[in-house]
Amino acid sequence: MPRSERAKQFAPFDALKGLQKALRLKEYEHDRMVRGDIDDETIDKISKQLQKIKKNDSIYIKYFEDGYYKELKEKVKRIDVNKREVELESKTIFFDDLFDLNIIK
Repeated sequence: MPRSERAKQFAPFDALKGLQKALRLKEYEHDRMVRGDIDDETIDKISKQLQKIKKNDSIYIKYFEDGYYKELKEKVKRIDVNKREVELESKTIFFDDLFDLNIIK
């Protein structure tokens, strides 16, 4: 048997197909948390920052999504006060999900 053919018999084999994916999903769900409350001082700070932000400003933003606190540094596309959301380059975040916000200069 040629050497190239012999190597094929040792190809990786997943006897428990889908187990790794199921384990990753379980770990993800296990680490999820309930969204915490923020104090009035932080709410005021975020509100003042939202009033200062203009289109194309770079911002640091900490927000809550799907059981996790996440952080981004991106440019602002728009702020919609009526819909209560900030649209960034990669996603849209609702005001109620914000936990920290700073304009990057």
